[in-house]
Amino acid sequence: MEGYRLFLVLLVSALLLGFLSVLFALIWVFHYREGLSWDGGSAEFNWHPVLIITGFVFIQGIAIIVYRLPWTWKCSKLLIKFIHAGLNTIAMILAIVSLVAVFDFHNAKNIPNMYSLHSWIGLAAVIFYTLQLVLGFAVFLLPFAPVSLRASLMPIHIYSGLLIFATVIATALMGFTEKLIFALKNPAYSTSPPEAIFVNTLGLLILIFGALILWMATRPHWKRPPEQNSKIQQPSGGTPEGTEEESTMTDCSNTDKSDVEFNSEAAARKRNLKLDEVGQRSTM
Repeated sequence: MEGYRLFLVLLVSALLLGFLSVLFALIWVFHYREGLSWDGGSAEFNWHPVLIITGFVFIQGIAIIVYRLPWTWKCSKLLIKFIHAGLNTIAMILAIVSLVAVFDFHNAKNIPNMYSLHSWIGLAAVIFYTLQLVLGFAVFLLPFAPVSLRASLMPIHIYSGLLIFATVIATALMGFTEKLIFALKNPAYSTSPPEAIFVNTLGLLILIFGALILWMATRPHWKRPPEQNSKIQQPSGGTPEGTEEESTMTDCSNTDKSDVEFNSEAAARKRNLKLDEVGQRSTM
């Protein structure tokens, strides 16, 4: 892997920033706000930033780069697909629960819903993220979609995933500002009280975390290499000849064995071709 040390530095930095972001969110709601509960009060609203940062930011970011982890390249790609889909599913569930907490709090306090730009973009991000996950399951995880469809949709899937992630980061930053403006009255947000500085720092942590994830996810030399243990399907197999089909039975322990078998078979074919050529020449 080219630039392996740099990748490790960025990965460790992103993980550290992600953990710090979740920790800062918990400190914010427990130290500066009313904590967490589910009673229709302000403490119920506090689930919103905690779950968004934990699921929609941190877990989604890890799900994006799971394919880029070099120590998983010897594992079955199908296994990594399940991990990718599982992490995104957890992130989606946490995001939906966070929305329920907001609407429940607003309804209990007779606060209007969906009037700010933060709420518009945030709800749109959750909806498109859910659609992205459902289509990803149907096209890339289940074995029914033709290979040509997967190949044509893959660039769109990658682009829309990165776009949604960047949108979530921007929406979270808008939400921090909106919450501080509404919550800080005496002292006001404009006077930079300790809570404002703390939450602004949280926003910087999330922004840098998102930047590192996007950088790692868009470097072509850190992309997972093609599967080496794939099999060529005959036309009767339902896919075009020469198409790589991933084995559903391969795991991290037997991938090395399949690589050795693949290489030995290729070497045997080369030797047979050479013997055939020698035999043809001798008969001429």
